[in-house]
Amino acid sequence: MDPLTLTLFCLGFVLLAVGAEFLVKGSANLAEILGISKLIVGLTIVAFGTSAPELAVNLQAAYERTPDIAIGNVVGSNILNILLVLGVAAIIRPISVHKRLIQWEVPLMIGVSILLLWLSLDGTLDRWNGLLLSSGILLYILLAFKSTHKDRKQPSKDEKPSSLEKNRHLHIILQLVFIVAGLGLLVQGSNWLVNGAIVIAQFYGISELIIALTVISIGTSLPELATVIIGTFRGEQELVVGNVVGSNIFNILLVLGLTTLVSPISIDVSQAAIFLDMPVMIAVAIACLPIFFNNLIERWEGGLFLAYYIAYTSYLFLNATQHSALSTFSAVMLWFVLPLTLLTLLILMWQGKKPSINHQK
Repeated sequence: MDPLTLTLFCLGFVLLAVGAEFLVKGSANLAEILGISKLIVGLTIVAFGTSAPELAVNLQAAYERTPDIAIGNVVGSNILNILLVLGVAAIIRPISVHKRLIQWEVPLMIGVSILLLWLSLDGTLDRWNGLLLSSGILLYILLAFKSTHKDRKQPSKDEKPSSLEKNRHLHIILQLVFIVAGLGLLVQGSNWLVNGAIVIAQFYGISELIIALTVISIGTSLPELATVIIGTFRGEQELVVGNVVGSNIFNILLVLGLTTLVSPISIDVSQAAIFLDMPVMIAVAIACLPIFFNNLIERWEGGLFLAYYIAYTSYLFLNATQHSALSTFSAVMLWFVLPLTLLTLLILMWQGKKPSINHQK
């Protein structure tokens, strides 16, 4: 393996950390200056920015006619964003969830996930499908920013202008510089990490679909992970959850929509993606509703998300290598773990309250 690639792979982590700090700081300050909800900023500006690596990878995959990479990247990233990214964030600190997410964005995330599966059932995604998905993201952005007028904070007549308001235009430009610089560092850092990870994976003979569902999806989701971790430590919880849910919506409607539009041929969707990975993506999205139901993601729920991501990734590798433990692992997950989890989620939704678990806020 090339030493330069491995060196850049390590440096990518540094760029991610610095870029995430810039992005979170700039986005939070911009929301404050403009008087709009940080949730809206997370659902749109931050979500769009952190989905840039997925878009770059998918457009390249469309050009090189590697459909497994294009599909696996989006589906894998969406699974990872909920299970790994949100799971890690909740373990660090319990996360409050805005009621708007439960009423609008999470149902939308579930809806577009089901739509993607329905469009893929014939085994292909064509330009008409891409046009439908791309139109959806335009409508979503329009409605999201329209709602900012309702949520905009109006200063009272007796309230004196702050130092931020006195130099409003200058501060807006400064925060935009922070956001653009942060996104640039995140994209470059994730590119170095993805390239290095692909070299390592190919060295060990891992298939394209598995690489896309794991290595590439992890790499392209590193901006979300870095942004969420930094945002959690800074207490910007609306940005954190908005980024994750918004990124999943953008990944399907924008990333896969544009990929399908620019692809020289229709994108083939593998049977594995249709009958395993997309249903998992939908199930994970649906699981958010009872978890979010009490407007709080507790640490134990974050641990549950993380455990399922480890289980899902383990299954992919066991299945790819046809390991002898595959049948036992599948049986335990199917007949014990999944029913127990479903029962837990139903109880949470039915009772409308969460177990009393002490945590530090």
